[in-house]
Amino acid sequence: LDPDQRRALIAAAAPDMAAFIKALTLLPLRPGAVAGLIVGNFDKRLGVLTIGKDKSGEDRKIGLPATTAAFFAEQAKDKLPAAPLLARADGQAWNKDSWKSPFKDAAQAAGLPPDSVAYNLRHSAITDLIALHRLDTATVATLSGTSLAMIDRHYSHLLRDHAAAALAKL
Repeated sequence: LDPDQRRALIAAAAPDMAAFIKALTLLPLRPGAVAGLIVGNFDKRLGVLTIGKDKSGEDRKIGLPATTAAFFAEQAKDKLPAAPLLARADGQAWNKDSWKSPFKDAAQAAGLPPDSVAYNLRHSAITDLIALHRLDTATVATLSGTSLAMIDRHYSHLLRDHAAAALAKL
């Protein structure tokens, strides 16, 4: 999804779903990893988010830019450390069964393709980091909690323009 589609998706979503979607647009994480975050995973003082529950199987820490840290600080406000960082309106944690329908509703309201799913936001974030922001694939792999081989397999085609631009500077 392009940036305009992502903004439309956030605008069309209910407030609790909008916060969940926004988190997915800010970091290249799997939706399940975002849903599993608790307030205690966010160190407001350092602006660091610890991703603990994820497919990669091991904890990793992500230093957040100020605007992203401010977003997570707002989500953590007035919550206990064991509370979900991104909670549904009823205070419960998100899970794949609870985010599917609200996500589909927001996607439809935003006029997105009918096959849009939350995982598309992970792909969008990874694509932007590589193609738009020219972040190296090793760092993208670390941030996203996947192997460099997997990033190369799925996103190496985005590097062609980088190579051509570098060769043009020779």
